[in-house]
Amino acid sequence: MLADYCPDLRIFSIPLRNKFRGITTREVAIFRGSQGWSEFSPFLEYDDAESVAWLQAALEAANTPWPFLFREKVAINATLPIVDPKEVKGILGRFPGSTTVKVKVDDFENGALVVEEVLNINPEMKIRLDVNGGWDKSAAISNLLEYHLRFGNVFDYVEQPCNSLSELARVKGEVPIHIAVDESIRKNLDSNFDQFSKYADIAILKWQPLGGFKAAHKIAEQIGLPVVISSALETGIGISHGVALAASFEGSVLPCGLGTVALLEGDICDPLTVASNGFLDVKRREPVGHSKYLATPDRVEFWKQRILRVLKLIEGRVK
Repeated sequence: MLADYCPDLRIFSIPLRNKFRGITTREVAIFRGSQGWSEFSPFLEYDDAESVAWLQAALEAANTPWPFLFREKVAINATLPIVDPKEVKGILGRFPGSTTVKVKVDDFENGALVVEEVLNINPEMKIRLDVNGGWDKSAAISNLLEYHLRFGNVFDYVEQPCNSLSELARVKGEVPIHIAVDESIRKNLDSNFDQFSKYADIAILKWQPLGGFKAAHKIAEQIGLPVVISSALETGIGISHGVALAASFEGSVLPCGLGTVALLEGDICDPLTVASNGFLDVKRREPVGHSKYLATPDRVEFWKQRILRVLKLIEGRVK
């Protein structure tokens, strides 16, 4: 069954240059369908049920033509993990031409020092903060008001300052920075998104976690907010589908968080799927020169069994 759904299956383990989301190595599975290569790469802590949408996206991209594309390239934001401020310049150098940067924030003061360093390097840079739901509403309101007081109108938005919708609504009403939501969407795919403007100003959409192109467009239509397409720390294979998703929206698209291959030690595609002059080209990618990142046999078996379990869940839903 595995060969029928995922022909030419290959598993990779790629080190990260900096710790990101608490991990130092990114494991992914890629396979080839009738339309080209695709990627299945839910993070290791995700259970089989949450991984269903990821595999549905991968299967759709492998075997279904891309949707109609309205542009040939997509603007990319830089991405800063939680790092010491002295590392900022080197990381920003991996995103040449980007005029917007997303800054991962955990500790408030360190985050402020990173923002300060970004603006010292480029005073015109637009800043996006990403809290990953790490604050309650009181901390979010206090911290964001302080960020605004210190830095003024440099912020594009703050992404997922709190987890709950009720807290997001309170924060949205209290702070002068736009609110974007990521986890509130992809962790609640069965929700009704019609009223999301109460909680957020911008929707973060990700190709794999939402279930693919059709699912992402359906959610975007329900939400009715401006969208930013972002990555799930994929290789160039997965990023190519994320870029295609961004290009499939007819209206203007805000700079996308799709430059994250720059956070990996390398890519399985050649040339690397990294931005040039702040943009990524919209094109399908293929694995080339990737042998040094092949996973060990035990990890290959882990991923094969994981895919088989998720396929059974998908088949059960179809029945």
